[in-house]
Amino acid sequence: MTQDEMDAGVGAGEGGETPSGTQPEDKAENGVAVAFGRQLKLLRVRAGLDRVEFGKRVGYAAQSVASFEQGRRIPQPEFIDKADRVLDAGGLLVALKEELARSQYPAFFRDAARLEAKAVALCVYGLYAVPGLLQTADYARAGFQQERPLLDDEVIEQGVSARLARQEIYDRRPAPLLSFIVDEAVLRRPIGGWTTLHGQLEHMLRLGDKRNVEVQVMPLDREDHAALGGPFTLIDTAQGQRIAYAEVQGDSRLYTGRAAVRELEARYGIIRSQALTPRESSEFIEKLLGEK
Repeated sequence: MTQDEMDAGVGAGEGGETPSGTQPEDKAENGVAVAFGRQLKLLRVRAGLDRVEFGKRVGYAAQSVASFEQGRRIPQPEFIDKADRVLDAGGLLVALKEELARSQYPAFFRDAARLEAKAVALCVYGLYAVPGLLQTADYARAGFQQERPLLDDEVIEQGVSARLARQEIYDRRPAPLLSFIVDEAVLRRPIGGWTTLHGQLEHMLRLGDKRNVEVQVMPLDREDHAALGGPFTLIDTAQGQRIAYAEVQGDSRLYTGRAAVRELEARYGIIRSQALTPRESSEFIEKLLGEK
């Protein structure tokens, strides 16, 4: 089972979101992007602007405008705001912003992404790759590039953008409590090459310095390990409910039943005690950086 990220393999996994459109069912469910694109084109034509001129006014290439209008790419929030103003849309485009953000993710991850974005606390166990909430753009891109069957470059960049968008959780106020436990093997696996891994480890150190973030390493030399079944995430909602999420090979599940959640809670509590402390983990990661 995967977590993180709610995430599941490297590109998809430990990130919690394979780029939308990699499977037939995902393509069928990307109707929000298609509907937005049609509306955008109607408004642009009504305004008497071709794609080149419109692109200049909003700061995007005509090719990007075409991708948005055809529903092949999810537009950035800044584009939506600018397009709404330039086309005098009166909020018609902005009204779709939240749904468009959700449509970045495949259907199986959308509910988890919504819960994650509003969580007051997260406990994330990463086993196969660095959890998506801790990933750098280069690391995330390298993971998506290793997906099989191969993903188009445009789909890869959409996946990277979606994954990084989730990291807005670090800017939320009040700040949620975030706990990460990452297997040592993950920190030694050079996804994307040694330079990418070096940048990833430095990024984890910076995030671990935040007062609301704890990053712990599960050493390979531990004889005891309570979570060999795979990665998972515990999500605490503002309503006081705890939900568990697990994913493997693109198949995911949200657990709300008390028995199932309690079982994963127990596992997380045990591996938290088996792993290095946050301070020891920072020192361990610094040591790894010195070896590269």
